[in-house]
Amino acid sequence: MISVEIPGRGALELTHLVLDVNGTIAEDGHIRPGVKERLARLRRQLEVVMVTADTHGRQASIDAELDLQATRLEHGKPEAPQKAAIVNKIGASAAVAIGNGANDAEMLRAAAVGVCVLESEGTAVQALQSADAVCRSINEALDLLLHPRRLVATLRQ
Repeated sequence: MISVEIPGRGALELTHLVLDVNGTIAEDGHIRPGVKERLARLRRQLEVVMVTADTHGRQASIDAELDLQATRLEHGKPEAPQKAAIVNKIGASAAVAIGNGANDAEMLRAAAVGVCVLESEGTAVQALQSADAVCRSINEALDLLLHPRRLVATLRQ
């Protein structure tokens, strides 16, 4: 668990990290450099949940590389409500979510802390508007959690 007190916002007791895969932790179906190591450290404190539509058909390889099992979204159904439902099911008040796409906006809004990343795939305006914080990369976003005082500096009111 990551416990942090944010002035003007209150105490956060984070137990889950919900990650969009493609465009966020992966580019063109391959894990971005630095992500695997950071997730290994964060898994000591948080349960990591990956959510994906498996856009590039490489999720099995990503799962094996990270030693995690992603939750796959149902094809043919809107993705945004499915992602938000996952956050709500695990307990939104104890979840941090990270994403970049329009289909991540509801998930970012639902989580106690939503972080939008600006990676090479781009960032949807809906995701940007739904986030509590914006980072230039997934590694910077994960570092916010590895160094929670950074969350305080960013989110305090």
